[in-house]
Amino acid sequence: MNYLTVENIAKSYGELTLFEGLSFSVHKDQKIAFVAKNGTGKTSILNMLAGFDVPDTGKIIYRKDIKVAFLPQDPKLDDTLTIEESIFNADNPVLDIIKNYEKALLNPEDEDAYQKAFEQMDRHNAWDFETQYKQILSKLKLDDLTQKISVLSGGQKKRLSLANALINKPDLLILDEPTNHLDLEMIEWLEAFFAKENITLFMVTHDRFFLERVCNEIIELDHGQLYNYKGNYSYYLEKKEERIAREQVETGKAKQLFKKELVWMRRQPKARTTKSKSRIDDFTEIKHKASQRRNDHVIELELNMERLGSKIVELVKLSKSFKDKIILDKFDYNFQRGERVGIIGKNGTGKSTFLNMLTKTTQPDSGKILTGETVKFGYYTQAGITPKPDQKVIDVVRDFGDYIPLKKGRQISAQQLLERFLFDRKKQYDFVEKLSGGERKRLYLCTILIQNPNFLILDEPTNDLDIVTLNVLESFLLDFPGCLIVVSHDRYFMDKIVDHLLVFKGEGKVEDFPGNYSDYRTYEDSKAPEIAGNLDDKKEKKNWKKDNNKATLSYNEQKEYKNLESKIKSLEFDKKEMEQKFLDPDLSQDQITEFSNKIQGIIDSIEEKEMRWLELTEKMEG
Repeated sequence: MNYLTVENIAKSYGELTLFEGLSFSVHKDQKIAFVAKNGTGKTSILNMLAGFDVPDTGKIIYRKDIKVAFLPQDPKLDDTLTIEESIFNADNPVLDIIKNYEKALLNPEDEDAYQKAFEQMDRHNAWDFETQYKQILSKLKLDDLTQKISVLSGGQKKRLSLANALINKPDLLILDEPTNHLDLEMIEWLEAFFAKENITLFMVTHDRFFLERVCNEIIELDHGQLYNYKGNYSYYLEKKEERIAREQVETGKAKQLFKKELVWMRRQPKARTTKSKSRIDDFTEIKHKASQRRNDHVIELELNMERLGSKIVELVKLSKSFKDKIILDKFDYNFQRGERVGIIGKNGTGKSTFLNMLTKTTQPDSGKILTGETVKFGYYTQAGITPKPDQKVIDVVRDFGDYIPLKKGRQISAQQLLERFLFDRKKQYDFVEKLSGGERKRLYLCTILIQNPNFLILDEPTNDLDIVTLNVLESFLLDFPGCLIVVSHDRYFMDKIVDHLLVFKGEGKVEDFPGNYSDYRTYEDSKAPEIAGNLDDKKEKKNWKKDNNKATLSYNEQKEYKNLESKIKSLEFDKKEMEQKFLDPDLSQDQITEFSNKIQGIIDSIEEKEMRWLELTEKMEG
């Protein structure tokens, strides 16, 4: 069933053409991600689909009577309402029934009103709806429904807008960066919610884990052309690579043909036959294909930063609280040269406060932070930059420096750095106020890097960055030789960049985990419930970086042990799934043989992993 058709839309701002001639459609049950570079019009397209903007040319046609909800990056809410009033303000008859029922509960003397409200709840099956909307609010940490919207933070407003959209169960939900301002627990809940609910989605997101697990189709806008991929993010990456390889082959062939035709054109054929006119027209097309260039950039910088000494940063008995809220409680840590640390934890557990203490913008209540003389911090905060009026992109970076030194006496200029982060020469002389939100974040990143830090701290660096820029940033950080701390809810980014995690658990507890985010999730999921429940009560987790006389497993064995239970559970699930296939009465003899071999392979693998798990358990307990 077709929900939405977009026909030949175009949008320009003055002389800048964002896009033109774009056509696509959205059908029931599709979960589509729209992928493009920052500044190419993603948010403009979402605003048009939501009815907040119109294309210069072309049409957007909706199926009659479908219900559409839109989650913008910066929601506009009525500040005079409370959270509860904002929810019940929606045009939803079931919410009105719940509202009347809750009103009747406050006035038990009026039995007729209560009976009527109760019957309405039954008739419209509003009990389940009430349970679900309260669960949504709870999962998004919107527990105090009496709070005024005027006192909410930007993140809370975004979560309230998301809750409103989910509660009203639209046919089509349009989302602009839905995971911004959500912590990891909320994101994983939202993934599960979309997996079980029949909501058609059209979204822009930079969260590649979310994209991988939620979306079943990707539409990419690349160099003015739309490309459709009927699969998730992994499938998209594979097929995009194949497409680029094909284009490069075709461009190479076009160049050869162009050279041949150029010789013919230079002869200035006198006879203007139909055949020669056709060949001249073809020549124009060949010339266009031969001149196509891809503007993708790969970071390959050998930075020549000031060498870090033996002392980097040492935290001694560090404590910090805000009223009754404990952030750190006598926390000790010693950063090593070249360390790459990811910091994760729920919103409000103190991740940003910890970074501010490291960089001396916030003072601890007690304890010491000992910083080595050679350390030069580069701190990318969530606040971003505040440009001067009428300031150009290149001038913002040059205010901080003209060059970054490279090895072997080479250097990279401010202009070259901007090019590597996808600002072409023309864009560098644009005014900053013309940049999109994602482009401003990219520019801010360049102002940090031009200062050539040797200890880089990134607080949510992936917010508002497009996937193309994220790949560029990841390439840069993989080459970065200094110390690195990253706070991010982008699990794909964390997996690629960091070596271990500091997990902020709340109440001053910080766990040092030896692995990336996926390792941590596997470890958490594989804990036996009774062990997981009593772990904190029985003992404090030991620091994996310190010698422990009782520990007999190596670092790699510890990681292997943590992963084995999860892998065994996964194999058991695969075995059950394969056994279900045998119930099909129409199986051929070849299929039965094939399935039997597969099941035997799974059983062998389970037995092998169980033996290894027992071996490691005995070693650990011995």
